[in-house]
Formats: sequence, structure tokens, C-alpha cells
Amino acid sequence: MPSIKEIDFSTLAKKETNARMRLRLLALAHFKEGKSRYQIADYIRVSRSSVNRWVSDFLAHGLDGLVEPPRSGRPNKLNQTQLTQLSVYIEKQAIKPAGGRLQAADVHHYIKEQFDVDYKQANVYRLMHQLGFSWITSRSKHPKQSEEAQEDFKKTAN
Repeated sequence: MPSIKEIDFSTLAKKETNARMRLRLLALAHFKEGKSRYQIADYIRVSRSSVNRWVSDFLAHGLDGLVEPPRSGRPNKLNQTQLTQLSVYIEKQAIKPAGGRLQAADVHHYIKEQFDVDYKQANVYRLMHQLGFSWITSRSKHPKQSEEAQEDFKKTAN
């Protein structure tokens, strides 16, 4: 396990994408510079007990001691089978020849009808993100759109 003097915490903090881990690394960078735990807590605007815990976790377990265990949170209202079924439904809707544009209200309605679970719109979006779907769509094209007419229009002078 590398000692505190061998690790460049500032560089690690710059590369870190998790904000909570970045704070821990910055606290350890200040600790390495000889700042007191009171000063560190004041610099990064956290409690002194948090700084104490981070420093002692690092000293006991190294960088692995700074990693947070996963948070459980509230369990999902849909089980894994239902989530898979919802994912299949969305994929089938997306590849329809007539256009697969789904709105959150459509997904909400499907969940309500199929699973008798009522989600708010924000949670429908969160659920979609959890399933790996994005609400970003491409620009739609009118079915009677003419490429030739567009090219002719581009050639006309303003």
C-alpha cells in the first residue's frame, strides 16, 4: 500500500468524475500539505468529522478505504422481469416504420396499464435513463419532403 507521501491526490482529484470521491481526494491533498483537519473542513466546506473519517479510512485501507459502498435507496416498483418487458416494448416502438417517437406520457400509460404502477413523469424519465434509453431524438422529416426541391432552393440567390 503506497504511503501518503507517494500519492498525488490533486492529480487524482482532477481525473475523478465522482464528486464525493473528488472531495475526499482534495481533503487528503490538503492533509498531505500539513493542513489541520479544521482547516481542511473549512476549505472544502464539510464537517470536521467527515475529514477525520476520510483521513482515518485512507490511513487504514489506502485509496480503497475512500470508496463508498453502494447506496441502497428505495426499491424500484418494477421487478427485473417487468423492466425487461418495458425495455422490449420501448425498443419495438422505436423501430416502427411509421415513426417510433414515444413521449413520457406514452410510457407512463403503458406502465400503468401493464403493471398497475403509477409513476410521476420525472420518474418515468429516470426509469428510462436507468434502462439505457435517451430522450434525445433526431430531427423529424416530413413524409412528402423532396430532396430535389431542397437542393433547388439552396441554389437560389437571396
